[in-house]
Amino acid sequence: MTPEQIESAIAGGMAQGVDELARLVSIPSIAFPGHPEEPVHAAAAYTEQLLRSAGLPHVQQIPVENSFPAVYGAAPAPPGAPTVLLYAHYDVQPPGDLAQWRTPPFEPVIQDGKMWGRGAADDKSGVIAHVMALRAFGGRFPVGVKVIVEGQEEYAGERLESFVEANPELMRCDAMVIADTGNARLGDPSLTTSLRGFAAFTVEVRTLREALHSGEFGGAAPDALAALMRVLVALHTEAGDVAVPGLPRGNWLAPGMSEEEFRQTAGVLDNVSLVGSGTLADRLWASYAITVTGLDVPSVSGAANAVQPVARARVTVRVPPAGDPKTTMDAVVEYMRQVAPWGVEVNVSDAVVGSGFLADKGGSARAALERAMARAYGRPAREIGSGGSIPLVATLTHLFPAAEIFLFGAEDKDAAIHAPNERVDLEELRMTALTEALFLQELAENMPS
Repeated sequence: MTPEQIESAIAGGMAQGVDELARLVSIPSIAFPGHPEEPVHAAAAYTEQLLRSAGLPHVQQIPVENSFPAVYGAAPAPPGAPTVLLYAHYDVQPPGDLAQWRTPPFEPVIQDGKMWGRGAADDKSGVIAHVMALRAFGGRFPVGVKVIVEGQEEYAGERLESFVEANPELMRCDAMVIADTGNARLGDPSLTTSLRGFAAFTVEVRTLREALHSGEFGGAAPDALAALMRVLVALHTEAGDVAVPGLPRGNWLAPGMSEEEFRQTAGVLDNVSLVGSGTLADRLWASYAITVTGLDVPSVSGAANAVQPVARARVTVRVPPAGDPKTTMDAVVEYMRQVAPWGVEVNVSDAVVGSGFLADKGGSARAALERAMARAYGRPAREIGSGGSIPLVATLTHLFPAAEIFLFGAEDKDAAIHAPNERVDLEELRMTALTEALFLQELAENMPS
């Protein structure tokens, strides 16, 4: 196909792609413990249907031990052509506080060229971008195609990775497209070349057999919530840098966004300062970061005058690409135990880890992608880092060191992924699908034999 034919096919498929994205977003596929499993399986079934509609001759759901199924599709390579692996995930983050959403998270709304809803960007836009790109070829793909769409990326850590390691031939390829990142800003083509790894765990502090009347016992009885708060506060310095020994700040050599741009994108209030030291790129892409993502304590509305016997928190640690997530988590937990007050025990459970990624400069496939991205966006691509984690990437890099791996997608920095009011810009979706389709054609025509 010519580039003009590909552009026409993508444009002609937009309405169908947007409708399919809306249907996928309407499925609350939250693969976290405590949430219904049926919607996750429903999203897997619909993803399977979408891949079949894209013209792939082989599509199936693959069971993943202790997780939800991955959806796999494949088409053989024409003689002499390379094979490309396409990745995305169909599960989503929980919506969080529903009161903060301007529209219901699983009732997608389209307004001003954007679709609002949980997962509209992360990462159901990636699923639809793959489908739209493949559909442009009408079932006659210029390269071999393999697609893997997993069902528990947001929570499970490295569960799919064990399956991939045991079945490498299913994933063997010459290049990979990971559609689970995005541009620094709308219309600014960006290739993500660095991912931080992560570790997440639940920490629990217990001090009493049961809650006690705060008037009768407060002042002497050890409060578990107060103990946990002291532990969590000790994780950072007054400036906001990580205080855990052995986790130094890193350095990112390329330019990042300005502080003004970051404040606007992040929605930082005017009278609130940013935290940490070093450049923004250092803090966001090359350094350790620790975030408390949840607390199990009595709510304000249900609070009683009682000293608390137990308190829990969910803690997430972001790890620079070269760091080891397991070693990092051990260091953080050991430090929490050292700073815990009053002799209380700090217990950890439900731990998951995921490795980071750092790309090399690439070869002919990288050149093909840069040409495709420049045509789709009308301007050259630039390199950026990401503080996020995609656990499968490190495994694929290890298994297939000769394959080039590329991270791009429709999740621009204003998309509010993992937050209330997530949205995807539909023009970004179109350009992502167009970039991918142009790349497949470019690769077929220019990959060395």
